[in-house]
Amino acid sequence: MSAGGAGRLGERLDGRVAVVTGAAQGIGSAIADRLAADGAVVHRVDRDEVDLSDTAATDAWFAALGPVDVLVNVAGGVVGQTHTPIDELTDEAWDAVLHANLTTTRNCTRAAVRSMKPRGWGRIVMIASGAGRSVSLTGIQAYTAAKAAQIGFTRQMAHELGQHGITANCIAPGFVLSNPTTRAQWDSYGPEGQRALVERIAVRRTGAAEDIARAVSFFVAPDAGWVSGQTLSVDGGHSLF
Repeated sequence: MSAGGAGRLGERLDGRVAVVTGAAQGIGSAIADRLAADGAVVHRVDRDEVDLSDTAATDAWFAALGPVDVLVNVAGGVVGQTHTPIDELTDEAWDAVLHANLTTTRNCTRAAVRSMKPRGWGRIVMIASGAGRSVSLTGIQAYTAAKAAQIGFTRQMAHELGQHGITANCIAPGFVLSNPTTRAQWDSYGPEGQRALVERIAVRRTGAAEDIARAVSFFVAPDAGWVSGQTLSVDGGHSLF
């Protein structure tokens, strides 16, 4: 993008306050960087700073922050888990993934909306996963369930909040090499598995965190005020197959 294009984006979000959760690395960090380049005042929060699955802690953090215009729910992941057969899965393992992905989304959305509604404007974006529209490549049942729930939650929030000038949209990323977990997953496939995965992607490459950040930039722009309740697969065309 030209310098002029970057300037126009910056003007569009100038003065808006954005919160990006899960912003310590990878996709969250790239989204925070992009929104800052677009002109927003960006507040990054990660689990090392606040336990966003804890209602009281989340409410206190948002209350101290003040009014929020943009919320991007990135926090989540597989919390270090690998595939366990369903008949061996523990309640604790299931709950840990749902809390990391779904409870954090609920808590942050609820807290942010309290300041969006009185001012009649807001943008909420959920970062789900292709797993929520299909299956988890790593076979983690709770992760697929949580990401599918985020997609449903997006639709419900769009329906509920649209009358208050707030949009809610969702992005379902494909395979993005953005953090140690995804890189370890990539390495585990070996050359043949990597080749097979890329051949199932229409554009024949894995994603970058910046690919997801660009989609967020569109959803949160003031000009996107008539786009709500949508789930966009940013996956290089993988979902075509």
